[in-house]
Amino acid sequence: MPDIAAEFTEFARTHTPSLLRAAFLITGDQHLAEDLVQTALARTHRAWRRIEEGNAPAYTRKIMYHQQISWWRRRKVNEQLSETIADTPSRGDSAEDVALQLTVRKALLQLSKTQRAVVILRFFEDRDVAETAEILGCAQGTVKTHTFRALGHLRKALPELADAMKGNV
Repeated sequence: MPDIAAEFTEFARTHTPSLLRAAFLITGDQHLAEDLVQTALARTHRAWRRIEEGNAPAYTRKIMYHQQISWWRRRKVNEQLSETIADTPSRGDSAEDVALQLTVRKALLQLSKTQRAVVILRFFEDRDVAETAEILGCAQGTVKTHTFRALGHLRKALPELADAMKGNV
């Protein structure tokens, strides 16, 4: 029994930072991201004996995505985006980097929740269409449609990135 507890503790310690980054991108809020990771880790802990070795990170991320979708469906209050962002930049970031991060964050928050989840899964998590559809519980065509619309919105909201990406393609 102590070995199982130690294994899970090591897993949680090792993977929490990357889970928090993904959760923040999904939720757009640090506190909600922390809640989401905590919920996912609690569910992973309950299933720890059944999880095959090496599949725990994928299992936990899948729980996060499903839990966030459940929270979106339950939430009936419309969210209000503020014009100001309260986050303070970390030391060492240049002013241009911080401005770009804030601009990208604002653009991501303007996407619908499903579009944001699709963009994060497809481009941040580097998942293909089939994996994204499976995680979100929707058809592959739905994923493609949300990706197309989200990227179109991001191109309009972030023209400076579209110019930068032309050189990388």
